[in-house]
Amino acid sequence: MVHTELMKDIYYVGYVDWEVRNFHGYSTHRGSSYNAYIVKGEKNVLIDTVKRPFFNYFLENIKNIINPEKIDYLIVNHVEMDHSGSFPLIIKYLPNAQIIASKKGVEILRDHFHKEVDDEVFNNIRAVKEGDTLDVGNVKKFTFVPIPMIHWPDSMVSFMTDENGKNILFSNDAFGQHLATSSRWDDENDFDVIMEEAVKYYANILLHLSKLISSVLPKVGSLPIDIICPSHGVCWRKHVGDIVERYKKWSAGEIDNKTAIIVYDTMWGSTEIIAKALYKELQYRGIKVKRYKLTNADYSDVITEVMLSKAIIVGSPTLNNGMYPTVAEYVCYQKGLKPMNKIGLAFGSYGWGGGAVKEIIKELEASKIDILEESIEIKFVPKPEDLNFKKIIDKLIEKMV
Repeated sequence: MVHTELMKDIYYVGYVDWEVRNFHGYSTHRGSSYNAYIVKGEKNVLIDTVKRPFFNYFLENIKNIINPEKIDYLIVNHVEMDHSGSFPLIIKYLPNAQIIASKKGVEILRDHFHKEVDDEVFNNIRAVKEGDTLDVGNVKKFTFVPIPMIHWPDSMVSFMTDENGKNILFSNDAFGQHLATSSRWDDENDFDVIMEEAVKYYANILLHLSKLISSVLPKVGSLPIDIICPSHGVCWRKHVGDIVERYKKWSAGEIDNKTAIIVYDTMWGSTEIIAKALYKELQYRGIKVKRYKLTNADYSDVITEVMLSKAIIVGSPTLNNGMYPTVAEYVCYQKGLKPMNKIGLAFGSYGWGGGAVKEIIKELEASKIDILEESIEIKFVPKPEDLNFKKIIDKLIEKMV
């Protein structure tokens, strides 16, 4: 990789993964990156590592900037394998480096790498707590802020002030995006694209942690942040306020009340007829509505739209007294992410026996979604009179607004 100095004495040594299209079930249409950084001073600091398959690129990047033996500290902000996979490999090149992690981070490093790393290494890791600091000279000082369960128990951020008074937050997974780009800064890339990936990242990774994020954001937001360097995607210098403000809104569940999403699948077309009739009625009422057929849709794209919508309308034909497989799979995925502040409506079709609508309601209720008392269940092919949804949409809109 080309030598990348982000600012004076701060270097990018991560790996940009243009090829990845699936990140443990989350689609990454635009690739991703595994960001790591070096801060040079009287003491030299390496912040995070990269996914293990890319270790050689990572090591080469480091060597282009500094002899690894001259690194004095390795900060491990988070132990998930896309960040710590290279940990047992890189420490062999860092004989003089003290390792720093949260207390829980030390435990999880040991749990992950006990077969590859000697106990002596784990015993000598410095476990930091909130407010602990590290002075690396040249007026550079780190302050550590654990953010447990955002999104692992070990997660923390490292806040650094440099000699020019710049305040830099090395935020690990917070404020990241799965986005491959050769330009490292937000103002060097298309802002709309960055935000598309930032909201998708939040919806698929952090949404279920929103209450915790709301409680931690004031702590992080109170820091005088000039720059954010996350562990995926671009670094923020122009739009720091924008991304912090978006996190506040997303974690609070703030959405446009006149928005809806229809998520469904169909077997012989009857459920699709219902979905399109519902879409037409909502659109006629001035509701911003989107429709996704799950056979052709990407679940991680759908949940992003769900997060931004007030009403979730889920439909399925009955198969074997239950939901169609794609619908069952999707609502299971959605349930784990716990979308907030939603109104739900279930619909479907059936032949000689129903069951799908009942199962949809059960799953939506398990997600703490406020379900409309009425539902739609139509036998075989809908007749024109079956598709008059004015009253039920009246009730849905009343609850939405």
